[in-house]
Amino acid sequence: MSSGFFDRLAARVDKLDPGSLQAQLLRLARERGFLETIFQSIQEGVVVIDDEGRLLYANRAAEQYLGFDFGRVRGRSAARYLRDFDWERLLGLEGDDAWSRLLTREIEVTYPERRFLSVYAVPLPAEDGKSVLVILRDVTRERLNEATAIETERLNAVKLLAAGVAHEIGNPLNALHIHLQLLDREVAKLPAPRRAAVHDLVSVARDEVARLDAIIAQFLRALRPSKPNFALLRPTDVLQETLRLLKTEFENRRIEVALDVPENLPRIPLDPQLIKQVFFNVVKNALEAMPDGGSLRIGIAAGDADLAISFQDTGRGIPAAEMGRIFEPYHTTKARGTGLGLMIVQRIVQDHGGQIEVTSKPGAGTCFRILLPLAERRIRMLTPAGDAEGAASA
Repeated sequence: MSSGFFDRLAARVDKLDPGSLQAQLLRLARERGFLETIFQSIQEGVVVIDDEGRLLYANRAAEQYLGFDFGRVRGRSAARYLRDFDWERLLGLEGDDAWSRLLTREIEVTYPERRFLSVYAVPLPAEDGKSVLVILRDVTRERLNEATAIETERLNAVKLLAAGVAHEIGNPLNALHIHLQLLDREVAKLPAPRRAAVHDLVSVARDEVARLDAIIAQFLRALRPSKPNFALLRPTDVLQETLRLLKTEFENRRIEVALDVPENLPRIPLDPQLIKQVFFNVVKNALEAMPDGGSLRIGIAAGDADLAISFQDTGRGIPAAEMGRIFEPYHTTKARGTGLGLMIVQRIVQDHGGQIEVTSKPGAGTCFRILLPLAERRIRMLTPAGDAEGAASA
């Protein structure tokens, strides 16, 4: 609707007969309805705020992004939904330069769901004060793509470094291992009093070489990740085998293990060797978090789309500052850790089409929850209300 048409209509309204006036008003109503349809159809959120920071208008997209029903919140303060803006200060700004410099930004909202929104606000001059037009664009997917690209670059850096480390250290380690074996044979020829002391020194050297060799193996697994060889299996079989391997360590550390596994769990597509590596690393981390004993509760539950396997320990927990870095390569709080275990675990779970959720409270323990997709998604049938009433009356 052009402003020229409205101005001409306003100037001649006292000269129009009732029929002509009605026709012009109908035209205005049609054009208003047309514009309203456009605003309600676009994917960008549109919000208008008056000079006191109150909501004057919001389209459906804005309602979806910010989690409100405009019909119920009209006239309320916009600061309740757009918290990162000082509306009183911004409404007092003068000049387009100040607006463009301060009111083009990105914000993060957590309700009704976590999103990243690009916000652009411009003033709308009016005779009775200044209002603000706010345009909201959902850029969540773009930010996730950026995060994925950063993670890919990080993994490529790991692979490059692992290749260099394996090349530079692998050959000397093999030579050391061979010469330590030869030295051990020579030690056996020494007199008994001297033999024990030298044998202990050689054993320490061999253990350290073995530890370095294990670090190289982890680097190589990060460098050349194995592709899953899927088979339809129950994860309980792999879990039980992993727990048997760690039985002695449970006893030595005084760890009580409790299983909550329902019967008739579905078979899911998984690679048993890779999933065993996942279970082993997660359980091993739980054990190391409980040096003075504790309990480890392992539960499995089947949902409509995935199978959830949770590992809840009573250990030290993970500080909030560390939670965002636990899957980063080389990040470790262990004196002898490599910082690659959880990164490899995350990659294996992602290769299975799953995901990992971690919750922790310092001093109270940590829960790793692994979600693996079912072979077939379950479909729940909803009973229509009419059928339910019919069934009840029958």
